Amino acid sequence: MQINKSELEAVAVKSAQYPESGVPEIAFAGRSNVGKSSLLNLLTRRKNLARVSGSPGKTRTINFYRINDEFRIVDLPGYGYARVSKSESEKWGAMMESYLENREGLLKVIQLVDIRHKPSAQDVQMYDYLKYFNLDGIVVATKADKVSSNQRSKNILEIRKTLGMSNADKIIPVSALKKSGHEVLLDEIEKLLENYGE
Repeated sequence: MQINKSELEAVAVKSAQYPESGVPEIAFAGRSNVGKSSLLNLLTRRKNLARVSGSPGKTRTINFYRINDEFRIVDLPGYGYARVSKSESEKWGAMMESYLENREGLLKVIQLVDIRHKPSAQDVQMYDYLKYFNLDGIVVATKADKVSSNQRSKNILEIRKTLGMSNADKIIPVSALKKSGHEVLLDEIEKLLENYGE
């Protein structure tokens, strides 16, 4: 699959601001600064579709991108940023829960983890949460260029074990810097879309 057209369709903090459902959606979730914006820009082959920020905790909204006029990529706020106030982080939590639990057409949430580190307690919590709603199954291990291939295999096993992933669940190592791994992810997205509506 190739993404030829991508545009920001809506920026939302509450469900009234979501674009109309009826189009399949694939959401992306991950800790602040895990490389979500870089990944979305790599997938869409656009430099600034998603704003890349040096300071974590920048995405405080749910951003809906219309892709190839066929489906949406949904960028969820980064979680786990310590310098955000408790009330702010509870607000995001409620916003994400409302989206994940009630959104029609949401096919899958692709969770991002940093390949260099063992998944955090919040990563585990997120994966368990996705599992509960049957939205789990694909994890992207970002910053794959930062570890050797030997270390990569070890870290992938560690991620799988820590998140309690099943053998059928997929971990896709991706490097936005080296522009590698994203084709595998695009193939997975294509499979999800093919099964939509069947």
